[in-house]
Amino acid sequence: MTSVKYIGLDVHQATIAAAVLDGNGKLVMESVVETRGSTIVEFLRGLRGELVVTFEEGASAAWLHDLLKPHVSKLMVCDPRKNALLKSGSKSDRIDARKLAELLRGGQLSGVYHGEAGIRTLKELARSYLTLTQDATRVMNRIKAVYRSQAIPCRGRSVYAVRDRSEWLKKLVEPGMRRRAESLHQQLDLLEPLRQQARREFLAESRKYPARRRLQQIPCIGALRAALLIAFIQTPHRFRTKRLLWSYSGLGLETRSSADYGVKDGRMQRLRKQISVRGLNQNHNHDLKNLFKSTAISASTRKGPLQEYYVELLARGIKPAMARLTLARKIAAITLRLWKKGENFDPAKLKTQAA
Repeated sequence: MTSVKYIGLDVHQATIAAAVLDGNGKLVMESVVETRGSTIVEFLRGLRGELVVTFEEGASAAWLHDLLKPHVSKLMVCDPRKNALLKSGSKSDRIDARKLAELLRGGQLSGVYHGEAGIRTLKELARSYLTLTQDATRVMNRIKAVYRSQAIPCRGRSVYAVRDRSEWLKKLVEPGMRRRAESLHQQLDLLEPLRQQARREFLAESRKYPARRRLQQIPCIGALRAALLIAFIQTPHRFRTKRLLWSYSGLGLETRSSADYGVKDGRMQRLRKQISVRGLNQNHNHDLKNLFKSTAISASTRKGPLQEYYVELLARGIKPAMARLTLARKIAAITLRLWKKGENFDPAKLKTQAA
C-alpha cells in the first residue's frame, strides 16, 4: 500500500520551511530549503509515497502552484484568512509549516482556486488594466481635491481636459498650489495612454474566448465587463451552484442561529425560529463584487428587461439598496447559467432563468 505524506510549506521570499507528516500524523521530516524552483523540486523528489502538499496563498503562490503541480499527487493553495489555528500558540516558520501539514491531514483547510495556466495571460492583462485605472482615478481625485481645497467648484470632467487646463490653473492663486496641480496633470497625461493601451491589449486577448459573446447577451454587460468576468471567474464549473458564486462575489448572506433543536412530547424536532442575518460575507473577490454591483446600477437606470425586474422589486416594497443587491445577485446567477449551460439570454425567462 502506498504511503501518504502530508507536506506543509511555509513560503517566504528567500526560504521555505517544510514539514512532512505520515498517514498517522507522525512528523517524519523537517527542512528549510531555498526558494528556488530546482531546489524545491529536488526536495520533493527525495520523498517516497503519495505526496499531498499545501501552502498559503501569497505573492508567489501562482508560480509555486504551477511549479509543484506536476510533481505531487494533490496540491492545495489554502486561504490564510481562514487559518485561525496558525495564530494560536508559539509562531515560527517551522511551527507554521507543521501546523499546515496537520491541518491538511485533518481536512481543515479552505482552498483557493488556481486555474489552468492557459488563462494566465488574460488575468495578468486584466490586473494591468485595473491597476492603471485605479492609479488614474486616484490622480483625478487628487486634482479635484486641490481645487476644492480652494473653494473652486470643479464638477464634471473639463478639469482634466488639456484644452481647458490653462484656464483652470489660473484659478489657483498660490504658486505652490498651482505647481502641485501641474504635477498631477502631468501624471494623468502619462497614465491615460498607458491605460488605453492596456485596455486594447486586454480586449484583444479576450476575443480568444468564445464565452465572451454569450456573456455580452446580458444587458449592460459589454465587451469590457464580459472580458473581466472571464478573467475573474476563469471557468463557471468551479461553482456548483449560484450561491457559491454569490459568496465568492461578496453577495452571499451570512446568517447566525443557535439552539436549533428542542424536545417536545419526548421527540426531538427542529424549532421554528427566525435566523439572524449578519449582512454580506466579508471574504470575497472585491473586483468581482464591484463588477456585479456596477452592472446592477447601470441596469437599474437603463431601459430594458433588467430595469423592469428592478422596478418590480421596488413595487413589492423592497428598498432601493436591497433591490440593487437582488438585481446584482440575479445578474450573477444569469451569468453562471448562460456560461455553464451554453444557453442564450431570454428576457421572457428572466424570472426563472436563474432559478
